[in-house]
Amino acid sequence: MDTGSKVKKGAGGRKGGGPKKKPVSRSVKAGLQFPVGRIGRYLKKGRYSQRVGTGAPVYLAAVLEYLAAEVLELAGNAARDNKKNRIIPRHVLLAVRNDEELGKLLAGVTIAHGGVLPNINPVLLPKKNEKVATKEPKSPSKATKKSPKKA
Repeated sequence: MDTGSKVKKGAGGRKGGGPKKKPVSRSVKAGLQFPVGRIGRYLKKGRYSQRVGTGAPVYLAAVLEYLAAEVLELAGNAARDNKKNRIIPRHVLLAVRNDEELGKLLAGVTIAHGGVLPNINPVLLPKKNEKVATKEPKSPSKATKKSPKKA
C-alpha cells in the first residue's frame, strides 16, 4: 500500500493536482449578457424567500435580458424614425407607448423627459365641409359681380 499513488484530496477532482481550468461564468454557460451571479446575489440579499434555487437567477436574468432587448430595439427604431443616432428618453417613451404589450406592462410608469404621445382630439381639428370648399376657389371678381345683382 503505497500512499504516494493515491489521489490527493482537495484537488477538485483533478488527479495529481494538475493545472486549474479557467472559470466559466454562469452567464456564459447560459448564453446570456445579463449577470446571473449578481442577480442571484440580489435575490438572496433581498430576502424574497429563505432559499433560492440554482435555476432562479438564470431564468430571471434571461427574462430581464429579453425585456431590455425588446425595449432597446423599439427605441432604436423610434430614434431612426426621428433621424437620430442616439436613443433618448423620448424614444424610449414612444417605443413603450406604441407597443401594446409593453404599454400594458408599463402602464403606471412615468418616464422622465419622455413627454407624451402626439395626439390631437378629432373634435378640435378643422371640419372639412363641402360648402366651405366650394366658396374658397371663387375669384374676388365674381364676388363683386354678384353683389350688384343682389342690390
